[in-house]
Amino acid sequence: MEGTTNNVETSMAEQNQEAIVKALYKALANDEMENVAKYLASDLEYWFHGPPKCQHMVRLLTGESSKATFKFEPRSVEVVGDCVIAEGWEGAPAYWVHVWTVNVKDGLITQFREYFNTWLTVKDLRPPRWEIRVRHERNTLWQSQPRDLARRSLPSLLLTI
Repeated sequence: MEGTTNNVETSMAEQNQEAIVKALYKALANDEMENVAKYLASDLEYWFHGPPKCQHMVRLLTGESSKATFKFEPRSVEVVGDCVIAEGWEGAPAYWVHVWTVNVKDGLITQFREYFNTWLTVKDLRPPRWEIRVRHERNTLWQSQPRDLARRSLPSLLLTI
């Protein structure tokens, strides 16, 4: 019974994390920057990989740009471990992955990683537990899947958790 309680708590935490990130994107789409700020920790840690001119999200989050010059419309949002991963693309010139870390206790986003025009693979490198579990492609938890860009050559990064 204890395992069931932990699974329910984990599922609820994941749903909350995903809901917070989706609400952030909705506020961004509606140019509601005061609502965006409600989801972000004051000491948000930010990391970017991609062409410097493509740092669209950080410009929005820091207030450097008051209006969205780039529309972020996630095609997928998925909870992976302690992270929420959002992925989107707008044809060949723009593919992005955002990795958000949400503090479950206070509901604030504490870390944001942005990958622009970069394939991303997320792997779990923790040693396996004694319990039997199926591992997908040597601990791969998530990887980029932009169907529109399947033939495009982009740099690839590995994010380990």
